[in-house]
Amino acid sequence: MATKTIGRIWTIATNGFQEVIRDRIFYVIGFFALLLVVSLPLLREVAATTEDKIFMDLGLAAIGVLGVLVAIFVGTGLINKEIEKRTVLVLIPKPISRAELIIGKHLGLLGVLAVLVIAMTAIYLALLSFNGINYPLASLLISELYQFLELSLIVAVALMFGVFTSSILATLLTFGIYLMGHLSRDVQELGKLSENATIETITQGLYLILPDLSRLNLKNEAVYGLLPSSVKLLEHAVYAILYTILLLAIAILIFSRREF
Repeated sequence: MATKTIGRIWTIATNGFQEVIRDRIFYVIGFFALLLVVSLPLLREVAATTEDKIFMDLGLAAIGVLGVLVAIFVGTGLINKEIEKRTVLVLIPKPISRAELIIGKHLGLLGVLAVLVIAMTAIYLALLSFNGINYPLASLLISELYQFLELSLIVAVALMFGVFTSSILATLLTFGIYLMGHLSRDVQELGKLSENATIETITQGLYLILPDLSRLNLKNEAVYGLLPSSVKLLEHAVYAILYTILLLAIAILIFSRREF
């Protein structure tokens, strides 16, 4: 039984991966390479002494932004597209559970994002080496690993909204969660500074509900080779994985209650 379930999930993931590839999503890699190649000469003109650090920051930021855009715009349509095209009516009567469909779609898009992140990271490191810029390789690779964990979480958010709202609304809501996730820790601190019990309770509640994406943002530390301790890194990774599983569980619960 478990083998058949894994086989069905793998089939859905593979089909989802191929479907996204057919949408020419890998043009993102070409755009990323062009952006970095064009930006370095410009940085040397405007930042004569700090262009190396700025270029390293720019490369990591570009990988993050492009990855998030793909995760949100594609992720919100994974299930919604099946519903709008009515193909979900064909899939559900087959021996495929709704949980398998959600998990398979999530893994399929993660495969695409993994290829994107690996390709962009390889281009980024190659350009750093080609231009003689010294960089902390291990720190940068760890930073990209945590970037991938963040993308996994964002895809889960996109799927959760995509199963019960339109693609446009799901996209806006997912962007909102992404932005608030990076600000949730600051919002909590503002609540403490307000010295108002009600505001502090509200901000604390928002911090507990919203994903703390700052845990997975290691870009600034990575550039200088200053990462958190191994224990902290492990805690952040476990947090991201558990939060992603929770979001997928919510998406499955909502989707299982929908009537078609």
